[in-house]
Amino acid sequence: MQLRRREFFALIAGGGLLVRAGATTAREPDVIYVPTPQEVVDRMLQLAQVKKNDTVYDLGCGDGRIVITAATRYGARGVGIDIDPQRIREARQNAREAGVEKRVRFLEQDLFESDFREATVVTLYLLSSLNEKLKPRLLAQLRPGTRIVSHAFDMGDWQPQKTAAVGNSTIYYWEVPRA
Repeated sequence: MQLRRREFFALIAGGGLLVRAGATTAREPDVIYVPTPQEVVDRMLQLAQVKKNDTVYDLGCGDGRIVITAATRYGARGVGIDIDPQRIREARQNAREAGVEKRVRFLEQDLFESDFREATVVTLYLLSSLNEKLKPRLLAQLRPGTRIVSHAFDMGDWQPQKTAAVGNSTIYYWEVPRA
């Protein structure tokens, strides 16, 4: 997998988010887990205007902090998808500790094969190249008006409708277009 120059420098500046070279099995993560800082999580959910009736999907959910925050602060339902079984175990434990295990669930799946049609909000912290690869699935599965928020990485030529800065991080926001 070849990285674009911007992604390469973002990886260095981001302090450790690296693409795993030569990932050949469906069970191997595409990136090494780096948690999204809580202040970025908070701003992502604010930018998406999450409400109680939303279902927030976090693709590449790591320790579950985004969907757990959506459930605890906004009363939303959440689904986290991650291919790493260790992250899924950690996310489930974090949900139990937060008392939201009935509002969130975590699925050990390959997000490029997952069904996320019920989402009203989708959050991402993937590389731009992965976001671009995921974009056709997002547009095919999600209803018009579904909000998509990405930490640090854009989707190539799909221009965001909004951006926000939190410290050195940029957050990108799109809505699935109406037909």
